[in-house]
Amino acid sequence: MRTAVAGLCLLAVLAVAAPALAAPPSPRADRALERALDRLVEADGGPPGAVSVVQRGLDREVHTAGVAEVGKSRAIKATDHMRIASAAKAFVGATSLALAADGVLSLDDTIGERLPNLPAAWAPVTLGQALNHTSGLPDYSASKAFQTWLVNNLHAKIEHVALIDFVKDEPLGFTPGTQYEYSNTDNIVAGLMIEAATGHTYERELAEGVLSRLGLSQTSLPSGFRMPRPYFHGYDIDPPNPPDDYSEIASMSSLWAAGGIVSTPADLTRFIRGYVGRKLFPRSVQLRQFAFVKGESQPPGPGKNAAGMSVFRYRTRCGTLYGHTGNIFGYTQFMAATRNGKRSVTVSISTQLSRTGGARPAFKALRRAFLAGACAALARR
Repeated sequence: MRTAVAGLCLLAVLAVAAPALAAPPSPRADRALERALDRLVEADGGPPGAVSVVQRGLDREVHTAGVAEVGKSRAIKATDHMRIASAAKAFVGATSLALAADGVLSLDDTIGERLPNLPAAWAPVTLGQALNHTSGLPDYSASKAFQTWLVNNLHAKIEHVALIDFVKDEPLGFTPGTQYEYSNTDNIVAGLMIEAATGHTYERELAEGVLSRLGLSQTSLPSGFRMPRPYFHGYDIDPPNPPDDYSEIASMSSLWAAGGIVSTPADLTRFIRGYVGRKLFPRSVQLRQFAFVKGESQPPGPGKNAAGMSVFRYRTRCGTLYGHTGNIFGYTQFMAATRNGKRSVTVSISTQLSRTGGARPAFKALRRAFLAGACAALARR
């Protein structure tokens, strides 16, 4: 397996609750996005395929470059399944914040209160701190023990609590609430707190509290390694070697709430518009969610990034959007929407790219595609 498992930072949608009138098309911005996608696919180390869904009001445009599968001519469709990587963290946030709005959970609930069997040193960490990565919890996916286990057990299923076992003897990295540090353990803990508060599985609360309410019929949280059909294939790119198909390389139980969700570009658009557009919880909850601190998503979103609770703010030269990114074996994601949920963009590609993983020309092209997508979503004409 050529891609470093540590690049696991797993761990972005398409249209709901549209306004009464469609925004006018913006040919110039759309053409700029198309060029950016073409250049991304053509870049050294770039993905075999890319797809972006831009929605302005009722007007939805799907832009593609490359192919859905190496050796085939079919382009990616907005209804093709894909792994959404760390964009799945926004779904944990959506579930948690909806439960907080209903009084089932509080953002001030602590690990000690909800999960007393976890390490005592972690007890002061609150749900809110886990959601905005200011918890100090050690990252299980960065653990050499986990990485070794994963390489040797790619298709095996693992219990959610067992993921924490890889770092249970490690102390907090800092006093909770004082720093920002991206950790996949944060979202495992959030998923477990959801289960402790409701008495139901996270999968059930996700399905009932988020997926059904937003009409996301093609989104799921599998525990195995198989992809639902149809899907666009994800690859490890390591020139001059031919691309390796990583679509079904690993069990999603090793990621769970930190990045295991499978969705489609169409569903992802519906999600981000509903999530940022407050279809799941009221403004009072969003105000707490939007208490931003210095921090960036992985890979970074366009413009200047800041971190909220399971959401990032992206201030660009074209305006401000809110959303999430992610990357995982074979896939990289970006999803964002305006605060009213009326304008949105998703960019999904078929390889894993980050600052530290993948070819630098491809990563630069990815950043340009993210910005072009944001500008297309915000374009007036």
